[in-house]
Amino acid sequence: MKKIILIAMMLSVSFSCREEKAASEFDPAFVHSVYIWLKNPNSAEDRAAFEASMDRFMERSLYAKTKFLGTPPKATREIVDDTYTYNLIVTFASAEEQDLYQTEKAHLDFIEESNHLWDKIVIYDALGLPSE
Repeated sequence: MKKIILIAMMLSVSFSCREEKAASEFDPAFVHSVYIWLKNPNSAEDRAAFEASMDRFMERSLYAKTKFLGTPPKATREIVDDTYTYNLIVTFASAEEQDLYQTEKAHLDFIEESNHLWDKIVIYDALGLPSE
């Protein structure tokens, strides 16, 4: 019984630390959500080139805090759009830092390297609500 309680306490501390770390890494001040449709989404070569360019961008960006790249899961509900190829979410400490990001070398290099690969991009920006 003592082993079970000890394991439960360790798991609780572990999950708590992960939640705190995740919360501290995500800055809700300014969220930049980018949906990308590749011209040839079934091309392993195009995906590899895009992902390599994205990795370089995310390593070098001076302003992007949270850096998430994902792919859509198969939608199980009609309301969910799973037609895009990639989703990029980056967060910034402020709208001003997001403006600086738009002209930073890492971002411009990524666009130059990869813009021939995509067919469509849709961007949603959001400001976090003030906390009370």
